[in-house]
Amino acid sequence: MEKAILKTKKFLFKDNRFLNASLLNFDIPLLIKKMKHSYSWAEGELNTMILLKTPFKQILLTALHEDTIIRSFQSNTSVTFQIIEGKLWFHTLKESLSLDKGQLLTLRENISYSLMAKEETVFLLTIIKGKLQPTVN
Repeated sequence: MEKAILKTKKFLFKDNRFLNASLLNFDIPLLIKKMKHSYSWAEGELNTMILLKTPFKQILLTALHEDTIIRSFQSNTSVTFQIIEGKLWFHTLKESLSLDKGQLLTLRENISYSLMAKEETVFLLTIIKGKLQPTVN
């Protein structure tokens, strides 16, 4: 099953005071459960929920069905993928690798990539405007 368009929905807070809070707390297992009980998920669509959106950063919780392929995606921003459930195959023009539950991948800006989930997979996608700078210990 090939998916070319990511449909997203904003996470809705019951109280707008939380939007300006210095700490935002998300119950990821509960959000995943809600995503997987949605009509769009039952219809076979991938499901993405925006957890945070600022001018410089976005965090999205994304759930993919088994055998979902997202081809030829390029971001002019830096991105990270953190696998929450399942396994994600990641391909660039130069290399390929698989990411398992608990693993994190960072990708510099302007690199074309494709994703494949051979099993049901959930991940956090963080999009950062600007270049990633590794820390030096």
